[in-house]
Amino acid sequence: MEGIDHLADERNKAEFDVDEMKIVWAGSRHAFEVSDRIARLVATDPVFEKSDRARLSRKELFKSTLKKCAHAWKRIIELRLTEEEAGRLRFFVDQPAFVDLHWGMFVPAIKGQGTEEQQEKWLSLANKMQIIGCYAQTELGHGSNVQGLETTATFDPKTDEFVIHSPTQTSSKWWPGGLGKVSTHAVVYARLITDGKDYGVHGFIVQLRSLEDHSPLPNIIVGDIGTKMGNGAYNSMDNGFLMFDQVRIPRDQMLMRLAKVTREGKYVPSDVPKQLMYGTMVYVRQTIVADASNALSRAVCIATRYSAVRRQFGAQNGGIETQVIDYKTQQNRLFPLLASAYAFRFVGEWLKWLYTDVTARLQASDFSTLPEAHACTAGLKSLTTTATADGIEECRKLCGGHGYLWCSGLPELFAVYVPACTYEGDNIVLQLQVARFLMKTVSQLGSGKAPVGTTAYMARAQHLLQCRSGVQKAEDWLNPAVVVEAFEARALRMAVACAKNLSKFENQEQGFSELLAELVEAAIAHCQLIVVSKFIAKLEQDIGGKGVKKQLNNLCYIYALHILHKHLGDFLSTNSITPKQASLANDQLRSLYSQVRPNAVALVDAFNYTDHYLNSVLGRYDGNVYPKLFEEAWKDPLNDSVVPDGYQEYIRPLIKQQLRTARL
Repeated sequence: MEGIDHLADERNKAEFDVDEMKIVWAGSRHAFEVSDRIARLVATDPVFEKSDRARLSRKELFKSTLKKCAHAWKRIIELRLTEEEAGRLRFFVDQPAFVDLHWGMFVPAIKGQGTEEQQEKWLSLANKMQIIGCYAQTELGHGSNVQGLETTATFDPKTDEFVIHSPTQTSSKWWPGGLGKVSTHAVVYARLITDGKDYGVHGFIVQLRSLEDHSPLPNIIVGDIGTKMGNGAYNSMDNGFLMFDQVRIPRDQMLMRLAKVTREGKYVPSDVPKQLMYGTMVYVRQTIVADASNALSRAVCIATRYSAVRRQFGAQNGGIETQVIDYKTQQNRLFPLLASAYAFRFVGEWLKWLYTDVTARLQASDFSTLPEAHACTAGLKSLTTTATADGIEECRKLCGGHGYLWCSGLPELFAVYVPACTYEGDNIVLQLQVARFLMKTVSQLGSGKAPVGTTAYMARAQHLLQCRSGVQKAEDWLNPAVVVEAFEARALRMAVACAKNLSKFENQEQGFSELLAELVEAAIAHCQLIVVSKFIAKLEQDIGGKGVKKQLNNLCYIYALHILHKHLGDFLSTNSITPKQASLANDQLRSLYSQVRPNAVALVDAFNYTDHYLNSVLGRYDGNVYPKLFEEAWKDPLNDSVVPDGYQEYIRPLIKQQLRTARL
């Protein structure tokens, strides 16, 4: 059985050049080559072995994480890896760790909010990992409501210091990754108070632990918040709590790019526009959307390969049973998730461009597109993470009972991924930010102020409020203009309906509170339009390789038409399409599933994931599932002995009906 490719027949059916699709997925030939090389480097290094994570205690798991992080840093130095290569190495090591927050939050916070002098001082240490940092914002009592944070930073002009203090239990910092056991420093967000006045939340660099023996500094209480969901999973991360009791730091440890406090205690906003902060936010949310496509594609790869291996029912005259992937019910659940993985990949690519565009505009003091970019990234973070978390769980169900095994890779992937629905903005709260922006845009439609960016379609409100879809046959749903117009009409009509309902309230805020559910739905409609239109825009690019564009075309329309089917109530209630046109969309969807079917395994091969990275018996490249499931079962500690520990005390007395005399 070893060395046989059980999925070879599936791969031979492919109607496109898989190697070219790998380059499209990676974003460029260079990105593919870097990823491929680093993935293999990690997969062949025994220190990065991870198949035993579920069997480790929390302490063992955490220590193994420290070992992997230290080894990864050693390899980065030895091999003189570039920043891009080092990022890919951390990605393929695939174990949540303090380094994620050090590089992903601590360093960017200093870059974005520190002065040049502060960056020179702190980044020179952070970039060599001579200090390890985390991002201490969230508190026990406040997460989404950042303005409600309770930690205080009170300036003492006598000593030229800030006094950092946690006045209540709910002001304890709670959740920051890397804080619990590792970080030596933190960017701490606290209410700046000087001369008796509260100037709101600002960032401060605070040393937490000794650089000699790692013990917490005086008046600092710090620890880990405890075990989280799942085996292995996010338990490799030391999410922490932190309390300050009148801890003093020098005045120059306030991050002072946007505002500073003078030696005399005067608060002085800087000339640097506050809007620059939005650039960092766009960057962070863009990486979260990219992470969504990574996680969803991983789950889909496992579910697709296993669906092709698994056979159930349908045997004729003693013949072989039907592959599960051939059932339309399986395709109807699986292929839209495959399409979503590609859709999120391409909208993530577009967000990279948006970040570059926003950054260039900010440098030129052009803030005109900022509110739209902020709303758009908030909405896409929410949309993609929600769909991915739900999609991973659906992939687990698509794998039947075996999907519930830890070694399927899916339970741990789910447990690792779901926090993304909450961190960097709760998903419902974010959609409400989008809704507020949409309501403002609708209210300005008659004012001559043209909507920009992803809301540009709203400028055609008059047409979109009246137009009727021209679909007459199923193939018409493969016309990009027809699909985009249906999505635009639905999004605009839902936004306008919300605005009309809001206008009935004397108090706008009360109206907003009453209409929260409808506003979230309008925001989601707008965000789905963005994903559909960016997928279609991707297809307008020059994409080479035999059959590659055709497959992407099929996936694009599966994504769009499945959304239409799933949210049919929206499309029908807004009269964006008719029931007959909805029925034709379903006909076209079925046809697209049949076209994707022979290419399904090759389409997930294009993700180019190693077996090490997937860490799934069900998603193995060679499809040799059943013997490997047995191998994994035998590794479980319960199978170390044939007769279980506890037999003499509990099982034997039970069977022999001697419970009264047993020493329980």
